[in-house]
Amino acid sequence: MLPTLLIVEDERATREGLRSALEEEFDVYTAAGTSEALAILKSEPVQLLLTDLRLGGDSGMDLLDAALALPEPPLAIMMTAYGSVDTAVEAMRRGAWHFVTKPLNIDEVEMLLKRALRTRNLETENRQLTQQVKKSHKLDRLIGKSPAIGRVTDLVQQVAPSRATILIEGESGTGKEVVAHTLHHLSGRPAAKMVIVHCAALSPQLLESELFGHEKGAFTGASQRRIGRFEQADGGTLFLDEIGEIDASTQVKLLRVLSERTLERVGSSTPIKVDVRVIAATNKNLKDLVAKGEFREDLYFRLNVVKIEMPPLRDRREDIVLLAASFLQEFAKENDRPVKPLTDEAMRLLLAYRWPGNVRELRTAIEHGVIMSNDPVIEARHLPQFLHFQAAGGNLPLETAEASEKNTLAAPTEFNLHALETNTIRAALALSGGNRTHAADLLGVSRRTLQRKLKDLGI
Repeated sequence: MLPTLLIVEDERATREGLRSALEEEFDVYTAAGTSEALAILKSEPVQLLLTDLRLGGDSGMDLLDAALALPEPPLAIMMTAYGSVDTAVEAMRRGAWHFVTKPLNIDEVEMLLKRALRTRNLETENRQLTQQVKKSHKLDRLIGKSPAIGRVTDLVQQVAPSRATILIEGESGTGKEVVAHTLHHLSGRPAAKMVIVHCAALSPQLLESELFGHEKGAFTGASQRRIGRFEQADGGTLFLDEIGEIDASTQVKLLRVLSERTLERVGSSTPIKVDVRVIAATNKNLKDLVAKGEFREDLYFRLNVVKIEMPPLRDRREDIVLLAASFLQEFAKENDRPVKPLTDEAMRLLLAYRWPGNVRELRTAIEHGVIMSNDPVIEARHLPQFLHFQAAGGNLPLETAEASEKNTLAAPTEFNLHALETNTIRAALALSGGNRTHAADLLGVSRRTLQRKLKDLGI
């Protein structure tokens, strides 16, 4: 479907000339005055308005005010004679998107209309993504619609209300801590504490005292009693991050707590009962560590009552758009800036990148873009340089959200023109989310040319 454009011009020759020049790219409506134009605006889904400031006895400014007051107002471009530029500037202050001076340059008018349409589409997509992100927040920040993250959210909802110990495995940056927070939030005891211990950050001696506490005088420097993290989390959740890093001695004591729900502080033999839901996470494969003798098998079984495997971002590329939208909101609010949409080129870079640092790396890239952009949108040039370096290297396949979900963009078995054209057009459609105007821009052809190719190739 072509984008809709309303041309309002009282001079018939100019009005029909514009219609003839623009009807290949737009679904064009025309009107000679304000009342006729308003009737069209109220009855048709007009996306763009191109109107003269002087419409015989009518005022283009009055039409602008009325158009912008509609529930879904069009983006307006004002036409004006050279001597009326000050009036056109006033129109922009009142909400017009841009203005163009007469005599008209058709190429300039078409370029402005296409730019306006891209702006409108980006704003619309951003609103839609914002709504989807809000829906996703029902499960805290487990954002996504991919089958991979869908399996995670289903499992989280199933096991969260239980008392079972949970083991979360996955690469660094995939969101293991986010899952732990979500499990706690849905556990039925969210008002209780969630205590976090980063096991890799502490030496074996410090970790033991951190987890189980110690009595005064238990060791040199123990000048007073310390309540450990297990006791602090009593009635709530204890999240043990990087559980694969704990030493053999601490593994033995942790096994006892999980088995008997009791602990002893360092320097004491008095058992203390604790009611703690334990969630552990690691970027290592604990089963492999057990096979190597580096992790106790009995402890592994205690931890692995339910396992949640976090997929890497490269296996859930269709979630990049939603994640990016969430991070755009987060960092816009954090930096007191308006929420800006990503351009097609910027999104193309995000979709093509392999993301070895997973969601954490994407989050950093979006924060960089929010901070660096002083424009109404976030362009590719505002994103970190590593994205551009990889794109320039040309050594990565262009994997899109649609390709990840459906595996439809594999290399053709026969390298012929028909196959190459078909795959290229499918990739452009996937990147543009099925928007044919955006896809045509990516391919560097007109929308009509793309439509003809789709018909010829049977896509």
